[in-house]
Amino acid sequence: MRVSAKSDYALRALIEIARDSEEGPISADVIGKRQEIPHGFLQSILADLRRAGIVRSQRGQSGGWRLATKPSEVNVADVIRAVDGPLVSVYGTRPESVSYNAEAEVLQPVWIAARSSLRDVLEQVTIESLLTGDLPTDVLVRTKDEDAWQPH
Repeated sequence: MRVSAKSDYALRALIEIARDSEEGPISADVIGKRQEIPHGFLQSILADLRRAGIVRSQRGQSGGWRLATKPSEVNVADVIRAVDGPLVSVYGTRPESVSYNAEAEVLQPVWIAARSSLRDVLEQVTIESLLTGDLPTDVLVRTKDEDAWQPH
């Protein structure tokens, strides 16, 4: 899996929005400055998140962005899907829809398994857990393996 800048920026923006949720909406300018996200790119990301029902915008003098639900109800997988599409795709096609000839058909279950593994991690981590730094135990256990930190 390759984490795009768009997904990374979206998650960082949501941390900022959740952080200020008690104080009301936060402007895109403030989000962009705090996280060093280019303004035009951030506007596009926020629009994607709004279409997905993750954030709401509020117009006016005290306008800005806020979460549409509780931070505990939005997970990392939801955000990635909102801004980049499916967690795993093969040439833009969902793995269950890919067809291969007999010699290569063994690839399809590999892609399905990869998607399942990503879900195991990304669907457990919520915006709230990112905000508090309290990651799920199942996720932290995976980081204890020294090999997990090694590039291959």
